[in-house]
Amino acid sequence: MISIDPKELTVPKLHQYLLGSIGPRPIAFASTIDKDGHRNLAPFSFFNVFSANPPILIFSPARSGRTNTNKDTYHNVKNIPEVVINVVTYAMVNQMSLASSPFDSTVDEFKKSGFTPIASDTIQPYRVLESPIQIECKVIEIKELGENGGAGNLIFCEVLKMHIDDSVLDDNGMVDQQRIDLVSRMGGNWYCRADSHSMFEIDKPLTTIGIGVDVLPRSIRENKDLTGNELGKLGMMESIPSEEERLNILNHYTGLITLSEAKRSLELNHVALAYAILTELN
Repeated sequence: MISIDPKELTVPKLHQYLLGSIGPRPIAFASTIDKDGHRNLAPFSFFNVFSANPPILIFSPARSGRTNTNKDTYHNVKNIPEVVINVVTYAMVNQMSLASSPFDSTVDEFKKSGFTPIASDTIQPYRVLESPIQIECKVIEIKELGENGGAGNLIFCEVLKMHIDDSVLDDNGMVDQQRIDLVSRMGGNWYCRADSHSMFEIDKPLTTIGIGVDVLPRSIRENKDLTGNELGKLGMMESIPSEEERLNILNHYTGLITLSEAKRSLELNHVALAYAILTELN
């Protein structure tokens, strides 16, 4: 393993390490206007949601590491503190990339990239019709993190209104993660597509407390054939099955008492069965 002191690296090299390590990063496709009404559209992957009450998004159009100049988006929100954050899907990713070209400040990226501008309800910048979720925001704070190339500029945005296309909603009216088909940024020229091939579900312990890996029998927690993820699933049990419960599980089990069957049970989220098998093996 290498150890890196940021002060000993050039900004471009540090930038590559950071972006290659921190990802995938969601993309804020930011629509702004300048003081003369020129439209601007640019993507930023230094972005996330940071609060629901109040609803706050933050993105950062960083200073250029090559020229130490600020982005048009930064200048625009300084003058007109409003922005539309449009989400980016796989169907629009190449057009979005085209919009990131360093066009002159008076060039309309909507036209250059072929996107359709539609009027917002509460602010002046236009929404991107092709994006299934468009978020109208007012800029409530801008925090400059430095004056040298590569320094970020945090744009704090309060959500005023969201527009969500019916096509990405599930039967309960919530955003369906299988339908929205979002993309995100990785390092270099790489992107990531959030579809059924890359997504998986893990139940979050919001109201339950797992026993923890440290409570598992020593023969299980020190088993070198079990991965960290498998131990994590076992540690998520709310309690260790009693001996009676363990024997009852095994009495109804018709499979093999093997490590591979325990692993398969964990893969299928049959955690109590996996525990029963593992304890029977030791």
